[in-house]
Amino acid sequence: MSFLDPVKGFGVTFATMFKPVVTEDYPRRPEQPAARYHGRHQLNRHPDGLEKCVGCELCAWACPADAIFVEGGDNTEEERFSPGERYGKDYQINYLRCIGCGLCIEACPTRALSMTNEYEIADDDRQRLIYTKDMLLAPLERGMEAPPHPMRLGSTQDYYNFGPQLLADPTFRPSGVPAHPAPVPPGPDPLPAAGLGGAR
Repeated sequence: MSFLDPVKGFGVTFATMFKPVVTEDYPRRPEQPAARYHGRHQLNRHPDGLEKCVGCELCAWACPADAIFVEGGDNTEEERFSPGERYGKDYQINYLRCIGCGLCIEACPTRALSMTNEYEIADDDRQRLIYTKDMLLAPLERGMEAPPHPMRLGSTQDYYNFGPQLLADPTFRPSGVPAHPAPVPPGPDPLPAAGLGGAR
């Protein structure tokens, strides 16, 4: 061992001593994370206040850490919480398990679940790290009505499925779908006729 080895070992230390300090002044001046940062989850609403979550449980199935619990409930005309047939009656995310991967966001078919930039969710109480539905729901904004209530944006579900397009162009209709599609009469499963696994 050479007598220069300790000097070489402290080379990084000595070089760093003369560089500007990069310590962040947290929590007095918290840094703003990136726009697509995976922070606390949020359950989104439609512009009339109805919940986007339809209780399909796909987010729970997609979660690799088994951190999400969803129990669906049935909507009725007297008590409607979402535009669909069902809604998320009970929704919980266990942040003791969540790894922030965002797979639940990708799995959601209605874009009901998103991740905010909020990252200050550390706690010394394990029970408080299990977020319930009332903690995850987006706040009611101006013009929204707290559910349950009927669909305020029309009797059809076109707006709830294609809201951004309809806001930009009121005459928008999905490709191949008429403005008022006729009801499909009951009949046999059309898949065999289409050659998708039926009799040949």
